[in-house]
Amino acid sequence: MLMTISMAMPLLISFCYLAIFLISSSSFVASTRTLQNRRNLGYSEYNDMDNCWMSHDWENNRKRLADCAIGWAMGTTGGKEGKYYEVTSNDDNPTNPMPGTLRHAVTRLEPLWIIFRCDHMEFNLKEELIITSNKTLDGRGCVVNFKGPACLVVQSVQNVIIHGIHIHNCGPTGGDGVEVMSSEDHTGFRGRTEGDAVSLWDAQYIWVDHNDLSNSSDGLIDAVEGSSYITISNNRLSHHNEAMLLGHNDTYVEDKGMRVTILYNNFGPGLTQRIPRVRFGGVEVVNNFYQPWSMYAIGGSANATIVSKGNIYLASNDSHLKEVTKHLYEPEEIWMKGSNWISDGDLMVNGAFFSASGSKYIDDGVYKRASTVEAKDRYDVPSLVQNAGPWKCGTNLNCWDNN
Repeated sequence: MLMTISMAMPLLISFCYLAIFLISSSSFVASTRTLQNRRNLGYSEYNDMDNCWMSHDWENNRKRLADCAIGWAMGTTGGKEGKYYEVTSNDDNPTNPMPGTLRHAVTRLEPLWIIFRCDHMEFNLKEELIITSNKTLDGRGCVVNFKGPACLVVQSVQNVIIHGIHIHNCGPTGGDGVEVMSSEDHTGFRGRTEGDAVSLWDAQYIWVDHNDLSNSSDGLIDAVEGSSYITISNNRLSHHNEAMLLGHNDTYVEDKGMRVTILYNNFGPGLTQRIPRVRFGGVEVVNNFYQPWSMYAIGGSANATIVSKGNIYLASNDSHLKEVTKHLYEPEEIWMKGSNWISDGDLMVNGAFFSASGSKYIDDGVYKRASTVEAKDRYDVPSLVQNAGPWKCGTNLNCWDNN
């Protein structure tokens, strides 16, 4: 879906402000020259994840994407070992989905690579879409738009790829005796949902890549109750309050094993907080672009480990909104010792600052255990995130940015 002028303008202003700051930097000039030299040698302008699958023949090699996840979701293959399933209808029956519909596809027990027959397909899901293991939702070649009220749930399953989807206006559904098919051999009652765009419950090896998410009732991407081995990459998140929750609550100790990579995303405009908000576990935040937030960018509690590497944090002009971090619901004497948060190679713009805690050494084992990805130079971030969000892909053509 093409961005309107009103949607694109805040992003343009943010990048213009950033450009003014960077253009005087000798490091940025050197980085730009290096990038141009790489282009002259025939290297792609895309980041390493996209270079892995991008080609003029992408449509005949869709499953190549399954080899491209990096970070904690590395090895996630989705429906690579299964057949292609083409969604031909946007009809939705929560308990008895018809063949050719998306709900029929995601509830099959076999591995499936799910694609869409369309130029533009909109879904108004009646109840949450529950996705089973070994599935890929591949929106390339079609503008796939989830408009609410119900959105995506990945619960007690593994090995799922969600790629190239627009998701917005998600709200509470279910409750009051509502039944929903969760797999082809089970339909059951569902409680009232909170309105997440993408909700991960006890889900492992999940890759959420190149999506556009905004304006929902609760979280845009929430991962709770034992979810782990997750990569959230190349997405565009905007116009939302609580963007990402990683960890169920401050007493759910099973989330200590949670591992998440947040990589090459464009955060903003219009995000308030939780970009992400972390409990327990270990999260690496690498080479993302943060547009101004209106409460805080990264928050956490319950001894979370957060490694921030090579990001750009652009603070607003409000003097009260310069701090990137927020230690939530804990006195300083607790979080200064128990929470290991570190900033390494980040670029702080317009007075932004990061309040580190715990170990001060990036080579400390506590940070190494949370990290899988080596950050690229912070001055490369505008190039790395320039294609965040869903691609627009043509037959026999490379994909290009859908901004």
